[in-house]
Amino acid sequence: QVQLVESGGGLVQPGGSLRLSCAASTSGFTVNAMGWYRQAPGKERELVASITTGGTTNYADSVKGRFTISRANAKNTVYLQMNSLKPEDTAVYYCNAAVRFRGEYWGQGTQVTVSS
Repeated sequence: QVQLVESGGGLVQPGGSLRLSCAASTSGFTVNAMGWYRQAPGKERELVASITTGGTTNYADSVKGRFTISRANAKNTVYLQMNSLKPEDTAVYYCNAAVRFRGEYWGQGTQVTVSS
């Protein structure tokens, strides 16, 4: 059984910061790449950032320089530090993990709202 549990969403003012966390419980299976996606109302889900086990990262152009993805491999946990948040960052953020021999899994989503 593989489960992803997210935390850290909420309401923040423009220019503020939030940190998202996602812990994967995998019953011993290895987690490969992990990432964060987001979906705003009326829009398709999009990649925000991803990170490999070796630490190679990839970011959407819209968040480069503002968001930082990191992971703790021993804990199967991925983080997303979001700084200089903008109203257009408002969305439900989903954690994603590729688990070896098991496939791809999603978290339940956490709401991030940027508003004054």
